[in-house]
Amino acid sequence: MRAERGRRVWRVQRWRRGAALLAVGLVATGCAALPGSGPVQRVETTQRTENDSQGVRVWAVPPEEDDSPTQIVRGFLEAITSDDPEFGTAKQYLTPARRDQWDPFGGTAVLANGPQVGPVSGDPEPAEGADGEQTQRVPLSGTRLAAVNEAHVYTPRSGDYEASFQLRRVDGQWRIDGLPDGLVMGDADFRRIYRSVNTFYYADLKAESGRVEHGGDVLVADPVFVRRRIEPVTEAVTALLDGPSEWLDPVVSSAFPAGARIVGDGAEIDDSQSLTLRLAGVPADWPPGRCREMAAQVLHTVQDVASVDVAEARLLTESGGRLCTVTGADAESRAPGLLDGDTGRPYFLDAEGRLVSVTDEGTARPVQGVLGAAGGENPALRSVAVSRDGRSVAGVGPDGTQVYVGSLASGEAPDVVYTGGTPGEDVGLSSPSWDGLGDLWVADRAASEPRLLRLNGGHGEPVAVPVHGLRPGQRIDSLRMAADGVRIAMLIGGPDGERSLQLGRVERTDGPDGVVVEVSDLRPVAPQLADVAAVSWAGNSRLVVVGRPADGVEQLMYVKTDGSTANTPSVPGLNDATGVAAAEDESQPLLAETAGGVAWLSDGSQWKKIDGGSAPVYPG
Repeated sequence: MRAERGRRVWRVQRWRRGAALLAVGLVATGCAALPGSGPVQRVETTQRTENDSQGVRVWAVPPEEDDSPTQIVRGFLEAITSDDPEFGTAKQYLTPARRDQWDPFGGTAVLANGPQVGPVSGDPEPAEGADGEQTQRVPLSGTRLAAVNEAHVYTPRSGDYEASFQLRRVDGQWRIDGLPDGLVMGDADFRRIYRSVNTFYYADLKAESGRVEHGGDVLVADPVFVRRRIEPVTEAVTALLDGPSEWLDPVVSSAFPAGARIVGDGAEIDDSQSLTLRLAGVPADWPPGRCREMAAQVLHTVQDVASVDVAEARLLTESGGRLCTVTGADAESRAPGLLDGDTGRPYFLDAEGRLVSVTDEGTARPVQGVLGAAGGENPALRSVAVSRDGRSVAGVGPDGTQVYVGSLASGEAPDVVYTGGTPGEDVGLSSPSWDGLGDLWVADRAASEPRLLRLNGGHGEPVAVPVHGLRPGQRIDSLRMAADGVRIAMLIGGPDGERSLQLGRVERTDGPDGVVVEVSDLRPVAPQLADVAAVSWAGNSRLVVVGRPADGVEQLMYVKTDGSTANTPSVPGLNDATGVAAAEDESQPLLAETAGGVAWLSDGSQWKKIDGGSAPVYPG
């Protein structure tokens, strides 16, 4: 039965706690046949929210007889946004020869408003080498937002999108005979179909891993996108076994041997919340310690995507032999966040530039140690950073030319550990930041020689760290080190005065004189923002920023380290925000700096003023 030309009918299946409730929905654009039974309701695309899609499965319908070339293309583009696991219905829009050649898993082009079809120019042409067959080319266009490669990795990518489909008339019916591998869809469909999942790999800190406890056991998040309703746990583990993204690969490692893969029925979670994986490519005599490292990677990867809290992971050989079993408690010794330190206490500078902490009730309390409000004649500060172990504090003096480091536990005078930079409000030294190894990082923004500095243990000799990818005229205005020590978020300022958010990879090389450190492969994280005023780490693979879109006003927002904003919570609006602080423990409240002082988001819905002051921070 035909609905009407220009509209397509979908089957929508809603699942609730194992019971299937069948419904049929009508989605705008295209046309096709209704299924034979079930109630019918019209569902516009704008009504299909992300929350609704968690329990809704959308199934495509095949082409109809005598569909035109543009109807075939539109039907195909709709079919690839369904929940068909192997895109079997979408392949019915292709010629028989092309069905076996097209790879739907060859990547995804994400467009702002979806692909625009046509217009078609010219009449159909005779097909080469086929009597009586005709061909027709149908163009596609749109505004590109991002690309997701075949390894599930998201990369922001702006600009125009242009492609074309070659159609051939086969047995009197138009079918697609030429098209690019992969998928193309609008951002709304992408957010409905896919979700971000963190895969985890071990930080490669080289010889420096021995400087701290658990230095060799720290897991680093590497986000990928998997389909929400098509075996998401199995897809997430498959992505984990495929190895880290090309960007993160130089600074992490995996305990899995190359070529390891899932066999059998995929990732199975039983009623006892135990996950079982049968693996090919892992020898039966694989070292038990290495196997436990593998299982920890699996457990941390699946926790956010599984519908239950997975209690343990059982890894088996291809034939079903036992490799190892690791419980969730066991996996906590190999985990992300092992170097986060004490994230439960935020701080800021009061109106006199002295360090104060924020109580659980949201009030300011003087810090009794050095550089605190009760510290007597200690210097006033304009920015501050508390070490992750909560023992030390680093601060930049009021003119921006000196870095002080002192103890939070004693009243001894702080040490001046670096002097440099140009005096002034928007020049001189950036806010400092501590990594999980206990090293202090700061940017010298001197116009003559801007550079990134690292101080071993906070008191070592300042060592310049090369930053590959900075262009002439650019400098690091602000920075925040990740606890894992292999990622650095930086605000890069240019000659035009606007700042972009870039993520850098911190690489270490063991040398005869010690470990050599450099920052490589800068990549944009928030290209949709014309200017970024502040940034803070807010999770394993999440940042929170104060930024301004090209045609908008300053706002607070979350963004993933891959540059995506899908599946991130919104942040309530706050007027005149100029700074932000978050903990890598996502359960801790946000803090923000405004023209009226410091505010915090204690309940996640409403900002509350704490006190006059500036420069809010969590340890790090």
